[in-house]
Amino acid sequence: MSPNSPASHSPPAANLKRLHGWLLLVWFAASFGLVFFAHDLQQVVAGWPVSYWFAAQGSVIVFIGIVAVFAWVANRQEGRDPEVPMAFKAYNRRIHRRFATFVALLVMFILALALAEQEGLRKIWVGAIFLFATVFLYALIGIYGRTSNASEYYVAGRRIPAMYNGMAVAADWMSAASFISMAGGLYLQGFSGSGKHPGGLVYVLGWTGGFCLVALFVAPYLRQMNLYTLPEYFAHRFGGRWPRIIAAWSAVLCSFIYVVAQIYGVGLITSRLTGVQFEIGILLGLGGVLVCSFLGGMRAVTWTQVTQYVIVILAFLIPVSWLAYKQLGNPVAAVAYGQQLPKIAALEQHLMTAPDELQVIREYLRRARDYERKLAELPGSLEQEKRAQKEMIGSLMEAHAEESAIVAARRQLAAMPRDEDAARARWTQARQENLSRAQPLAGMPAHTQPFAGDPEGSPEEQTKFEVSRRNFLALMFCLMIGTAGLPHLLTRFYTTRTVAEARNSVTWSLFFIALLYLSAPALAVLVKYEVMSQLVGMRFDDLPVWIAQWTKLDPALISVSDINGDHILQFAELQMGPDIVMLATPELGGLPYVVSGLVAAGGLAAALSTADGLLLTIGNALAHDLFYWQNTDRAGAVRRVMLSKFALLLVALIAAYVAAQRPADILFLVSASFSLAGSAFVPVMILGIFWRGVTRVAAVAGMLTGLSVTLYYMLINMTQVRTLLSLKGAGLWFEIEPVSAGVFGVGAGLLVTVLMSWLTRGSAASSG
Repeated sequence: MSPNSPASHSPPAANLKRLHGWLLLVWFAASFGLVFFAHDLQQVVAGWPVSYWFAAQGSVIVFIGIVAVFAWVANRQEGRDPEVPMAFKAYNRRIHRRFATFVALLVMFILALALAEQEGLRKIWVGAIFLFATVFLYALIGIYGRTSNASEYYVAGRRIPAMYNGMAVAADWMSAASFISMAGGLYLQGFSGSGKHPGGLVYVLGWTGGFCLVALFVAPYLRQMNLYTLPEYFAHRFGGRWPRIIAAWSAVLCSFIYVVAQIYGVGLITSRLTGVQFEIGILLGLGGVLVCSFLGGMRAVTWTQVTQYVIVILAFLIPVSWLAYKQLGNPVAAVAYGQQLPKIAALEQHLMTAPDELQVIREYLRRARDYERKLAELPGSLEQEKRAQKEMIGSLMEAHAEESAIVAARRQLAAMPRDEDAARARWTQARQENLSRAQPLAGMPAHTQPFAGDPEGSPEEQTKFEVSRRNFLALMFCLMIGTAGLPHLLTRFYTTRTVAEARNSVTWSLFFIALLYLSAPALAVLVKYEVMSQLVGMRFDDLPVWIAQWTKLDPALISVSDINGDHILQFAELQMGPDIVMLATPELGGLPYVVSGLVAAGGLAAALSTADGLLLTIGNALAHDLFYWQNTDRAGAVRRVMLSKFALLLVALIAAYVAAQRPADILFLVSASFSLAGSAFVPVMILGIFWRGVTRVAAVAGMLTGLSVTLYYMLINMTQVRTLLSLKGAGLWFEIEPVSAGVFGVGAGLLVTVLMSWLTRGSAASSG
């Protein structure tokens, strides 16, 4: 058998199954058990509410322990690996030397730019140098690693050491959502989000806990089979065309949604670094993606991602460590930030009752009622608004006012809704926005409060609590299951030399990811304290320049408005989107601009590294799994690689166009792709690994059912779809939000797969 030919997989031995069971029980207790009883675990120890500490740190440490124990025990039970060839040992030593050299040169580059800034180098040049130097580095790696060999292009020759593959997985995993948006989500949503909309620490728990499933149930068994792509597993296990076709199109769908979010992040950061338009920023950043993945495939992408991980982790840890040292005198933010939690709780109580804050809330309520009145009086209110604006323009012209004032008034007239439908849509949205801001803390929950509502309060509060907890658990489930099904993640474990190396690689991956994920809640807390204690209360004339600069780039990132007219910033007058918290941290902490450039380069690296893996997955699914899957000769392999490259290029351009429309925030897009991946792949894949009775018909039915249910639930709850179909009321099942649609898709797919396997158990395909 060729070393790259698919090999049959063996179900785990009985003793490993027992280990699976015990570790799965610990995993369940540290995740779902903890969350379910979080409201009862609010005792404060050394400044930390117990439930908050476990969700932010303790569970992540437990997850690392689970993965490490499984790898150690399983590798020992399987016996020693075959002797490592001398050539591979020499290759490892060469990689170690190159990696150490790169880290040293990177540190020297950052220090040199810092000195240049001190000597008067303009900020725009600092940002541009960071951008072009890092993208140029990625392009060099792509050119150096170019290949048309199928094994090198798809799986990097299956010789990536476990530690470096762990870094590459971490970079692939820590997308723009992790680097840019997660700390912001924790800042805005605290422990669990507001109302029935889940958020906050659900991303820390979901995105780390999912690696336990990858380690226990997926990665070693897929690596054992010597595959190139995830859809190839479904073809090898179940036979026939349809399992592979469905898996390939599912991989394209979930990866495309995911990559749109990454390219949006690329445009956001590139435009901030260089000052170019958002759309131009997308194209500039996309160049770095294409050079790596287009030329070198997995071989180039792997080493690009290793370098990107170093940039990402330095860019995240330096500013958060500085903020921790500035506020607490301890640069180890993940250890020290618990001291700020009681202070934030006190500031939150003060802001809830401060007269100036209440005045702003009353003004938001007045504006909401004004919009409600306008909506009730349509279409007359629209005509009245336009008439009043025209009269104001006439008055300005009669008074010979300044031209700028007249132009501004005309722009306001031109910006008014054109007709009744447009006015209704815009004013309804404006009313809802003002109502959401007319809440204590601008609608943000208390930072350490586990869920909305109160289980011991009124019936309405009890219902609110149950719905909030239910949505948190549902989203956490989807993020964990989705992690075990994302094609671009799982194919990374195909690149290791052995199955044992694949297990070790999962452990390294979670360790490197945890370095950032343990620091993200710390950053959210430190930034919130800085905003509440320093920024709030400043006069508008004294606000830092960076606020105006980010507002000019995109008002959705950050904006301020003097709602009550006292010329002093109140907390309710500050609107911050999740994407700004990390990007503006250096400026908020008063760090040199070179650190802002490093943070932007880190965000760009996070987005580019994930985009590389996703585009490669899409291109490979289209070429290797859909068009040339029957060609096994060398010429066919070369054609598959070339077609993969061109499919990748085409998909990249389409994704760039979609990202330029700014369809949704990064976290939502990423979370939706997890639901799709989990429902399409995981039930059938894991059942196929552990149960020989799964048939081809059952696999096809299970995948289609899971994907269809998830897509239906997402689409039927979109406002545009419900309006188009004239559907009234909410379409939610059990009050679960659409982003967690995978909880229904996974359940339906699992049930259908099991039932159909029993009904068709005589099928020859069941033997896999």
